[in-house]
Amino acid sequence: MRSLRSGLPLAALVTCLVTLLTAPPAHAADPPLRDLAAAKGKVIGTAVTGSKLTGTYGDIAGAQFNSLTPGNAMKWGSVEPTRGSFNWAEADQIVNFAEAHGQQVRGHTLVWHSQNPSWLTNGTWTASQLSQLMNDHIALEVGRYKGRLAAWDVVNEAFNEDGTYRPTLWYNGLGSGYIAQALTAARAADPAAKLYINDYNVEGVNAKSTALYNLVKSLKAQGVPIDGVGLQAHLIVGQVPSTLQQNIQRFADLGVDVAVTELDIRMTLPSDSTKLAQQAADYKAVMNACVAVTRCAGVTVWGFTDSDSWIPSTFPGQGAATPYDENYAPKPAYHAIAEALGGSGGGGGPSTDGCTAAYAVTSQWNTGFTGQVTISCSGGTLSSWRAAWTFGAGQQVTQAWNATCTQSGAAVSCSNASYNGTVPDGGSVTFGFNGSWSGSNPLPAVELG
Repeated sequence: MRSLRSGLPLAALVTCLVTLLTAPPAHAADPPLRDLAAAKGKVIGTAVTGSKLTGTYGDIAGAQFNSLTPGNAMKWGSVEPTRGSFNWAEADQIVNFAEAHGQQVRGHTLVWHSQNPSWLTNGTWTASQLSQLMNDHIALEVGRYKGRLAAWDVVNEAFNEDGTYRPTLWYNGLGSGYIAQALTAARAADPAAKLYINDYNVEGVNAKSTALYNLVKSLKAQGVPIDGVGLQAHLIVGQVPSTLQQNIQRFADLGVDVAVTELDIRMTLPSDSTKLAQQAADYKAVMNACVAVTRCAGVTVWGFTDSDSWIPSTFPGQGAATPYDENYAPKPAYHAIAEALGGSGGGGGPSTDGCTAAYAVTSQWNTGFTGQVTISCSGGTLSSWRAAWTFGAGQQVTQAWNATCTQSGAAVSCSNASYNGTVPDGGSVTFGFNGSWSGSNPLPAVELG
């Protein structure tokens, strides 16, 4: 055995139980986000992928959010890839999951220029044919879920950045009247669902959001059924529009609801503690703006975990845009959301009631050490686990076993391996790691999730 550094307390050289910070219900002041949001009269939602609604992903999606948006499953290209041949499997799965977990569903999206089936985009249509195709599609899809969905993004991304209409299949074939037509068809198919127009880069007051504002004002004056506007909010760290709340309020003053529908806040990779802190402040600013306006229905994040985010494949070199990391550990952004909704910012993972974690330094030498974490359950069980802590003196994990560990700055997150996620009542699992240190090696507090 390598010699131990002198001067370190004996307890630290052998083993040390650290203060355990657990997710709800141990943190009585921090119930899940959905409960905090409900107390504010708001929705807190997430986009989801149906095939992933199992295990930890499903546990968090079901426990933390009171609304789900199918990321792709309800888009025209997904449900009718071949004309007259339909695939509702993933959409049905998400709706069924939501109903089983007491959640709303936001339908996304009916009329859009993108992700349409090739038979539609490559076809040659008269105005009459195109009009009928749109009406039939809306009647079929909205009608299928009549009474089961809370809202629909009926028209998506209708404007250019300068506020002119985007030259889409629909605009080119039917003129700007396609928007009123789509809304009217959706109302006929499900009178109870809230109907929205959704767009990006309309979060602050600018030419594009003003064009949307004027459209909504005109639709209201014409008696067209329009219940709300969706502000997508695909943002960049440090760039939340200063006029966000003002913009939400001006739409509310027209007599429509506002929803933040696709929130993520991306950064240049790799992430670090400074970027994550700014991201948390940005998430909180968006949440605060919504909470401050009565007619802001709520906020939906566009994927809650970095493992299920569209950002890296669309914006190379950027990512880490969601409230949870790739291993389902809540990031500072999660805690900021909770704080904006009235919580203290603790928790974030599945309940670990009845289970504890013990951190041990089992060996230490020169600039290296071996650490061990034991997760034990007494009066509780786990089907998966995640242990997270923040080093206080620049320590770095260099190798881990019996767990998958990642480190971002001082923050470490370790999740179970494929073979040791289950911890029965009265059982325990242990994982270990090697690390480096310099100057001091203080013991961190561990959060079990």
